[in-house]
Formats: sequence, structure tokens, C-alpha cells
Amino acid sequence: MNDSTVTLRIDDPDAMAALGARIAAEVRAGDVVLLSGELGAGKTTLTRGLGAALGVRGTVTSPTFVLARTHPRTDAPSLVHVDAYRLGGADELDDLDLAFDESIVVIEWGAGLIEHLVDEWLAVTIERPTGAAAHAVASDADLEPIEPRTVTIEGVGARWSDLGWLHAAGD
Repeated sequence: MNDSTVTLRIDDPDAMAALGARIAAEVRAGDVVLLSGELGAGKTTLTRGLGAALGVRGTVTSPTFVLARTHPRTDAPSLVHVDAYRLGGADELDDLDLAFDESIVVIEWGAGLIEHLVDEWLAVTIERPTGAAAHAVASDADLEPIEPRTVTIEGVGARWSDLGWLHAAGD
């Protein structure tokens, strides 16, 4: 199977975290995961699931105010979580001096920037519905509606040319 684009329906935050865990099973040092989507789409939830599955120390939180947060692992590559929203260009991302070859790097808001620094990445685009709140299920925890997301995952470069593992893991 040579499938470099997969679209999934993710019903709730638990399923988004589970998708992060599925991605965690495939990533290794030198891999870059590019996350795109509106505020509140689920980018950090996905990264939290990825981090938990990787066994990072500490809690994965949004790096909005620090730009990049490193989550160490014991005897394994660290997870580096980057929020590129406030960066003005690829040169500013490069100035963060990220250890791409030695880490697993997850970048939120990095479209248009990462292309200048690496040749291969896994692009994850999360779309949340607009105007769907009336049809959403209320969460017991916070009474906010839980709206399904459409997640499109595209592999860029030879490393990610086959995303068959997403189908094999079940949806």
C-alpha cells in the first residue's frame, strides 16, 4: 500500500489523544510532525496523547508562551513541542536551534516555515466544524459541546510515503 494521505473522523478528545498515541508508535528521532488547525481544534490534545504514549516526563502543555518546550524521556529521544504562531518566518524558527536530528519535533502553526528547514514531515490538519454546536454532545466534565473533528494526515517525503499503519491500527 502506498498511501500518503489519510482522512479520519475523530469524535472526541479521547480519540484525538489516541490518534496521538498511534502516531507515537511510528515516530523516531529526526521526525517532524506539523500540526495545523484553528485554536481549540485539538492540536495540544493530540500532542498530549503522543507524549503520554512516548512516556515523556511531565505533562504536555501548550508551548504558546515559551515557543518551544522540551519533554525529556529516559534513554530515548526527547519530544520537542513548538508553537510557531508568533514567529515571523523560517529564520526565527531556525533561531530556536531545535535539535531536529536528535528529537521528535511537533510544531503547531508551522506551515510555511518548516518547509525551509526539513525535507520530510508528517502533516496533520485538524478541522473543527463551524456552527455544529447545536448537534454536538455535551461533555459531563465541562458542559461544552464535544464536536467531531476531521483530521487529514499527509506524509511529505519518502519517510512518510506510506501511511498504511493508520488503517492497520483501526479507526
